[in-house]
Amino acid sequence: MTEPNDARVGLYIDFDNIVISRYQQLHGRNAFQRDGIRDFDKSSRDADPEIAAKLVAATVDFNAIIDFAASFGTLVVNRAYADWSVPVNASYQRQLMSRAVDLTQLFTTTTRGTKNGADIRLAVDVVEDLFRLPDLTHVIIIAGDSDYIALAQKSKRLGRFVVGIGVAGSTSTSLAAACDEFEDYASLPGIDKSASTTAVERPTASRKAAEPADTAPGTAPDTAPNKARRLTTIPMFSHTEDAQFDEPEAGDDTDPQTLATELLVRALKIGHAKGDADEWLNTGTVKNQMRRMDPSFNEKPLGFRSFTDFLSSRSDLAELQEDGPQRLIRLRPGAEPDARPGSAGRLG
Repeated sequence: MTEPNDARVGLYIDFDNIVISRYQQLHGRNAFQRDGIRDFDKSSRDADPEIAAKLVAATVDFNAIIDFAASFGTLVVNRAYADWSVPVNASYQRQLMSRAVDLTQLFTTTTRGTKNGADIRLAVDVVEDLFRLPDLTHVIIIAGDSDYIALAQKSKRLGRFVVGIGVAGSTSTSLAAACDEFEDYASLPGIDKSASTTAVERPTASRKAAEPADTAPGTAPDTAPNKARRLTTIPMFSHTEDAQFDEPEAGDDTDPQTLATELLVRALKIGHAKGDADEWLNTGTVKNQMRRMDPSFNEKPLGFRSFTDFLSSRSDLAELQEDGPQRLIRLRPGAEPDARPGSAGRLG
C-alpha cells in the first residue's frame, strides 16, 4: 500500500523523439531519415543487415528509463506516445508492456504525417493530469524538444518537480534550464556507455560523410577532440524527409570539464556569500546548488564515479575535509578557473 507521504510520479515518453535522437547520436545527423528507419523491418528477409545492426546498436533501454523514474516515487502515470504500427516502434511493444506502459496511439492523418502530434498530445495530457491528480508530485518528460519548455514551466508553477531526460546532442539547453533536474540518457544507471563513447570518437571523415556540409568556403572544419556538445532539436517520425528541421541552437565550443569547473566555483562563491568567506560547506548542498544553476550538471558523463571524485579532481580550486560522516568543501583563497570569453555556457 502506498504511504500517504510517498512521492507520486507521472512519466511521459515522447517515444519518437528519444528513439530518433539516440539513433542519430550514434550514427550521425539525419541518419534516421537517410537509412529509412521509419519503414525498416529488421525481421524482413530483404532487410539490409548493416542497417539492422545499426538499429540494434541504437536500441533505447526503456527499462533503465523507467527504473530511474521509479527512483523518485510511485509511478502512477506511465505513457508513451507514438504510431505503434510503425515496425521500429512495434519492436518495443513487448518491452514497454512488460513495464505497464500505456501505449498511446498517434494516427497519421495526412500523407505528410502529423507534425508535432506527440508534442501536443503529451502536453495536453500532462496539463490535464496536473489538475485531475492533485497528489501528483513529479512530472518526468522523456524528450529533448524545445517545444516542451512551456510545459515544464507550467508544471513547476503548479508546484510539481520536473525532471527531463534527453539524448546529448539532441536536447534544447532551454528545456534543460526549465526543468528542476535534467539527465542525459547515456548517464542513466544501466546504460552501456561504450556505444556513446564510440559515437563521440567517430573519425572526422565519418562525421563529414554522415552530415551535410555547413562550413563556409575557406573555413577550416572544427575537429577539436573535446568539444562541448552542440545542441539541436531532432524531429519526430511525423517529419517527412523534405520537411524543415528546427534550426540548431548555438553551441558552446568550450570543453565540458571547463564549464563544470566554472559552475563549481560559482556555486562555492554563492555558498560563501551567504555566510563567512572561509566557511566550510556541505558537499551535498554545493551539488544541489550546482543542479539548481544548471539542471543538466552530472559528474558521471564527465568521467567521475561520484561527486566526491569530481571535487577531488579540482583540488587546486577547492579544499575537501571530512567531518565524521560529512564531507565539507570550501573555495581556496584567490582560486579562480582559467578566464575565458563567453563563460556563461551550459553543460548541455
